[in-house]
Amino acid sequence: MTTDVRLLAYSAILTWLMVLTASLIRAGGNVAVAFGNREDLPPPTPLAGRAERAARNMIENLVLFTAILMAAQMSGHGGHDRVVLGARLFFFARVVYFPTYLAGVQYVRTGLWAVAVVGMGLIASSML
Repeated sequence: MTTDVRLLAYSAILTWLMVLTASLIRAGGNVAVAFGNREDLPPPTPLAGRAERAARNMIENLVLFTAILMAAQMSGHGGHDRVVLGARLFFFARVVYFPTYLAGVQYVRTGLWAVAVVGMGLIASSML
């Protein structure tokens, strides 16, 4: 498995962890509530809202990252230096993005999102 594909798998795991974390925060840390139907939850706390938005943003970006990376793989560019660099930028920016978003740090969060987008751009540019 090439490094870029491994980073895609890690990104999928990261996404799952973000969704799980957001769910547990929203349930107030109560696993029984998290496993239930959650029909009677109170309004989300600010932290729960940030966790849900960060997880949703990761899902949206994972779709784009997957499509671009798979296009690079199918075009024969998978594993090339620029693709691997782009995948690393995406993954590590997203790793730092989540706690930054949870902490409510606005401009740094946006900068990290931009770094991940640059990573996707590097992957896409490798196919030009």
